[in-house]
Amino acid sequence: MKDVLLINPNASRETTAMMVGIAQACSPSAFAVTGATATRGPQMIVTAEQLAAAADEVIEIGKHEATKVSGIVISAFGDPGLERLRGSVAIPVVGLCEASMLEAAAGGRRFGVATVTPELTAPIQGRVRDLNLLHLYSGIRLTLGDPVALAADAGRLEQSLGRAVAECFEIDHAETVIIGGGPLGQAAIALARSFSRPIIAPIPAAMRRLIGMMK
Repeated sequence: MKDVLLINPNASRETTAMMVGIAQACSPSAFAVTGATATRGPQMIVTAEQLAAAADEVIEIGKHEATKVSGIVISAFGDPGLERLRGSVAIPVVGLCEASMLEAAAGGRRFGVATVTPELTAPIQGRVRDLNLLHLYSGIRLTLGDPVALAADAGRLEQSLGRAVAECFEIDHAETVIIGGGPLGQAAIALARSFSRPIIAPIPAAMRRLIGMMK
């Protein structure tokens, strides 16, 4: 059995349980996924400042647990602490944003991001730049309203994200669209089933990348 640790930088145990469930469901039977929840941040990261502040606790959790597991997923879309944690442990570490963008851009596909957090637009675009994918990036499309309230209403969340996804395809001419957020995991799975064109759900993308690195 290969143990995987999913670190939730959002301080919500319910969100952790949801994300662990998705990660386990898309993993081979030889992989066991457990979760760790941050305690010092907000219930849902919605600003660049919160994202940056999450990195230290992600690294603390990752370093503490690294000898007990075979791989780590940082389950927030801005990949807080990813490079620093990679440099501190001897096991594979992946982030949702990096894994999703690399998968979305495979084969030179033009990709966009649909998400709920307008204040994370700059960090998300920064990850595109870090990965040298700006030439394939069609941009970001956002839902309207408070992201925390929207994320708490599954039906409205899926509907609102669906409109943002459609805009990525129809207005920005993306060839594939990423649902940008770990707490959006269930909506991402549902939307991937409802569109005929490819939707990247970030948690399964991260697990695919991690499993590939662990073989």
